[in-house]
Amino acid sequence: MIRYTLTCEHGHEFEGWFSGSADFDSQRERGFVSCPVCGSTQVEKGLMAPSVSTARKKEERQALAVEALQKEALAKLKAAVAEVKANSEDVGERFPEEARRIHYGEAEARGIIGQASIDEAEALLEEGIAVAPLPVLPDDVN
Repeated sequence: MIRYTLTCEHGHEFEGWFSGSADFDSQRERGFVSCPVCGSTQVEKGLMAPSVSTARKKEERQALAVEALQKEALAKLKAAVAEVKANSEDVGERFPEEARRIHYGEAEARGIIGQASIDEAEALLEEGIAVAPLPVLPDDVN
C-alpha cells in the first residue's frame, strides 16, 4: 500500500491509501477520489516525502518482533507451569522426603511439587532423583 498526500482544486490537503500509482489514477478517473472537506473530485497528488527505511526503523521493527516473541514464550512457559501444577500433588516442605519415598518405591509414583532448599535439591540429584525447579513467573511475585 502507498500513502499519498492529496490536494483538491480548493487547496484542501488530505491523505489516501492506494495499492499503487495506477490504482490512484484509475479511481480518480472514475470519480471515486473526493475531498473529504468540500467533496471535489478534482484531486491531485500533493508533494510528499518518501518513506525511507532507516536503521532506526529497522531496529524498532526488530525490537517489536523480539517483544512479541518474548510474550509468546512467556505465555507458553505459563501454560507449561500450569500444566505441571494441575497434574501434580503439592507436598509443600515435605518435597525432599516424599521425592525419596517415591524414588525408593516406598510411596505411590506420582508427580509432586513443593519446596526444597538448594542443598536439599543437590542431595536429591546426587542420589539420582530427578528434580527441577519451576520458574518464578512475573504473576507469581505480584
